[in-house]
Amino acid sequence: MLLRLLLLLSVLGSSWIGWVNSHQESGEWSCESDEEIRIEAEFKPGFITLDGHADDWKDIDGLDSSLLPALDPDDDKKYTGGKMTVKALHDGNDVFFLLQVDGNYAYTKGDNKKCPSVALMFPIGDEATYHNMGGCKEGTGTCNRKTCKGHEVDIMHFSIGNAIPGRLYGGNPLDNGEGNGGDRFGHLVDLYSWNPHCRYLDGTGPSGNDSSGQNNWKGAWWHSSFNVHSGFVEEDSPYTSDSQKGTYFFEFSRPLRTMDRLQQDAQFTIGGSSKMAVAFWYPVDGNSWHGSGHYSVNCDWIPLDISPGSSMLKASTTGSSGDVASAFALLFSVVSICLSVFVGYRAATRSRNEPYEAVGNL
Repeated sequence: MLLRLLLLLSVLGSSWIGWVNSHQESGEWSCESDEEIRIEAEFKPGFITLDGHADDWKDIDGLDSSLLPALDPDDDKKYTGGKMTVKALHDGNDVFFLLQVDGNYAYTKGDNKKCPSVALMFPIGDEATYHNMGGCKEGTGTCNRKTCKGHEVDIMHFSIGNAIPGRLYGGNPLDNGEGNGGDRFGHLVDLYSWNPHCRYLDGTGPSGNDSSGQNNWKGAWWHSSFNVHSGFVEEDSPYTSDSQKGTYFFEFSRPLRTMDRLQQDAQFTIGGSSKMAVAFWYPVDGNSWHGSGHYSVNCDWIPLDISPGSSMLKASTTGSSGDVASAFALLFSVVSICLSVFVGYRAATRSRNEPYEAVGNL
């Protein structure tokens, strides 16, 4: 089991190294965040099929934003392929996300860095910052649960170099059975971090591994240039010709609440608010993504509202109507009883006041 875990970490390491390198800043950090933007996850049970297709999202409002370099959010250096749309909803058990971004088709089987890649990040600890992925000041040799307490962030990272379009990836029995957040099939992994240099699969870390770690995410991807809808298999790669114009779709879900007890998963509450960030990598001009290939929809956390929906209001209204009807029925019953008593009393009084007449006089 240990050998398998080490092999998995070595495979994932190549992608992580590129991610760490993309956080080597060239100057002082500055950010002019758009404080008015936010994402609302509406209550829509039975609405989404997790297959990478966006048809069932067409009536859901989302956030449209330009993609700026994550470390140098300058509008002059934005992603030129188009904007990204971010949508979210929940069904009372799971929360769903859709990332939609225009981009010419680029796919090199087995090479994640020559394929688009996306990540979602959520704060866990109270002191977790967007900048520097948690913001803990400790280095790789000293970061741990004690020295970086409060800086934890939850990350989902999907690199599609080995992922078949339309197929589900993420949490699976093999990796979850070994107690970590990996995905040996499609690299849709569940991570946590304290800063860019201290990032680990759920269930692993500098203090040792914990068998309770799980990958709670599932997801799929698609591109609008595909003309096959019955389903792809690996032998169909690269699935369409290179540089086809179109739109990428990345669709994800995970439970609102997980069984995490290690402070490695963000937890969502219906009617509550959280925060999130979105990252996007793209192989510009066919070159492997690195450094400035890391784009983001904002240079700070984006508020995420988990809406309770209208069903609670309807239930309350229905309950109120029922209470009024019950009260009216009770009042009607009381009035009826009072009238009955009054009529009986009047009848008895009249019979006593009438003169008595002997039977013989009739």
